[in-house]
Amino acid sequence: MPAGIMDSKKINATVREVVFREICNKASGFAIATASVDEIDQMNILRASLKAMADAVKKVKTYYAITLVDGLHCPDIQGTVKSVVRGDSLIAEISAASILAKVSRDEYMKVLDIQYPEYGFSKNKGYPTKYHLEVLSKIGPCEHHRMSFSPVKNAIKTRLNF
Repeated sequence: MPAGIMDSKKINATVREVVFREICNKASGFAIATASVDEIDQMNILRASLKAMADAVKKVKTYYAITLVDGLHCPDIQGTVKSVVRGDSLIAEISAASILAKVSRDEYMKVLDIQYPEYGFSKNKGYPTKYHLEVLSKIGPCEHHRMSFSPVKNAIKTRLNF
């Protein structure tokens, strides 16, 4: 396991990107999968996340005796699966997965920022910051916003003066 692996929220972006590259170069197997905005809106964020985890596990070509997952819930996959609350702070492999996910998402947000600069995606990474919520209430959401997410719904209502 590369040095510097810990909970992705506890290391800065520069270090996270360096560790991301090390994980990609040294891991015996990994895969990254995503959930679309439509999947999240239809299933909810938890179910869509679990589906993305299952999709990622199915893509991995290496066999592992156990799949460890951060949190309370396990994806529906073959084999032994164990959820670990605060696993991203406790288990290096879960921390590595957290880093892979965070850096991949941040890169996606940078791409969206180029397409939709008015939302400031590269700064807020899609989280509902004050600026992001103000922009949502002024110009409304784009196709990449989750319409089922309450801050987006509230911003639309504010914009429409409901």
